[in-house]
Amino acid sequence: MGTSGDEFIRNGYIVVEQLVSVAERESIISELTRFARGEYPLVNPPDVPASASDAERLSKILAVHFPHWVSPVIDEMVRHRGIADVLAEVTGAHIPYWDGRVKCMQSMLFSKPPGLPGQAWHQDERYIPTRDRSLVGVWIALDDADEENGCLRVLPESHRPGKLYPLGDHGRPDEFDPGEEAYGFPNAEGEVLVPVRAGDVIFFNGYLLHRSKRNASTTRSRRALVNHYCSAWSNLPWLTRDGLDIGVKDYRVIVPVVGEDPYPERPIEAAPNEVFLRPASGTYTDAQEILAD
Repeated sequence: MGTSGDEFIRNGYIVVEQLVSVAERESIISELTRFARGEYPLVNPPDVPASASDAERLSKILAVHFPHWVSPVIDEMVRHRGIADVLAEVTGAHIPYWDGRVKCMQSMLFSKPPGLPGQAWHQDERYIPTRDRSLVGVWIALDDADEENGCLRVLPESHRPGKLYPLGDHGRPDEFDPGEEAYGFPNAEGEVLVPVRAGDVIFFNGYLLHRSKRNASTTRSRRALVNHYCSAWSNLPWLTRDGLDIGVKDYRVIVPVVGEDPYPERPIEAAPNEVFLRPASGTYTDAQEILAD
């Protein structure tokens, strides 16, 4: 096992500096503007007049869910060679005999202009369950991110027990979006800020507790592309409906990223031809529920 795999197992996250080029970041940022303009199919386009500027449109959007479903640029980033090389080392580093295969099931493109809220403490595995604790979030910084504009904050080693903590109302609409907050976990005072430069990439385990606060800057956005991956061998009982046996359910709108799909008898399903925008304020219905209907 390499140094990255050891560190990932120990702390629950690693930062790989300058993994994404300037040209790649510029292409992603251009796609964010295209989503804001409604140039791709959207479930819920921003509620703005037709004459609204790009800045006004972006101010209404916290994130785009599943942009790789419709954007060739984001789809290419899901398969990014440098990111895939790291995933091939860390995703299943804790699994004996893992053969390095990796798949992607989700992408999210965050806008987060000045004043927009962060997300309270949560664990991504709560929403995307894997059988083998192999879920990995890949957080690509499109801007410099620091304490002022709402960088990622993590609780190192919180992934180790493999426990999913309960959720409740955070009561802080001034700081966080409407999503619920994890509670009941120890050592919250051990929070670590993870400031990064544009082009750096954070890899973190699905059980790692993490959060971000409101963008308190008056001039700087904190844009990021966040993709989720897991071992290609792991079934994904995700986006399920009543009446399905979760024990055998396997979400198949996936992208093989490292190695071949180990389940050729289960065809990979076509992605829906539309995406969901997470609004900047107010309540919202979970993207998974909308896109599963």
